[in-house]
Amino acid sequence: MPTPRLYTDNALAEGTVVSCDDKRAHYLLNVMRLKSGQSVVLFNGRDGEWQATLEQSGKRSAQLQVAGQLREQRNSPDLWLLCTPLKNGRTDWVVEKATELGVARICPVTTRYTTIDKVNETRLHAIAVEAAEQSERMDVPQIEAAKSATAMLGRWPKDRVLLYGDESGKGEQPAAAISKQEKLAILVGPEGGFSPEEFVLLRGLPFTRAVTLGPRILRADTAAIAMLTLTQAASGDWHHKPAFRSEEP
Repeated sequence: MPTPRLYTDNALAEGTVVSCDDKRAHYLLNVMRLKSGQSVVLFNGRDGEWQATLEQSGKRSAQLQVAGQLREQRNSPDLWLLCTPLKNGRTDWVVEKATELGVARICPVTTRYTTIDKVNETRLHAIAVEAAEQSERMDVPQIEAAKSATAMLGRWPKDRVLLYGDESGKGEQPAAAISKQEKLAILVGPEGGFSPEEFVLLRGLPFTRAVTLGPRILRADTAAIAMLTLTQAASGDWHHKPAFRSEEP
């Protein structure tokens, strides 16, 4: 069975003791069936990845004694995803897959045709944490509170290029539209697409670029993952070799 890997908010250094909450203690003791002295891998998005040892202090409580660093901190690329909330749990799926694909920030946005305007950021953060633990990335994407697309664009950082899906055929291929030197974000609209007024707004902004995903109309969740994949393949950290762990201390 693989060594459990957990995210923590605690600072990590040799000799640090991390207390497990009830949920994590249950996972380690009852789901993974770890015993005192067995290893757990910890990361916090700041201090790298560390090997720790389980110290069981009861049937439902446990602590983790941090022993030594396995990998130095390596953050995911500064890539943002702006996506509208979707029905039937598809927002959860997008957050999970976007985390696995290496986005740094996920920003839920509402548009004219958005059918869901409420987002549970706490739930989405928990999904992102689990996906980061599973995919062995060294950080967890930041989950923003939901905002209207108009409000988001009104205070947009002018040095970040925003790629948006344009199913009208006026876009260009994502791989041809981006540069490795640019800060990037991706905007994916709702099931009904952007309204005509929203297209006019997007096309008139100096920091936006329209992109197409081929001859077929994709669902919003599919489009988000396709655009992230193309962007990572063209300019993201997929060009780097994986950073393997050192020998456990």
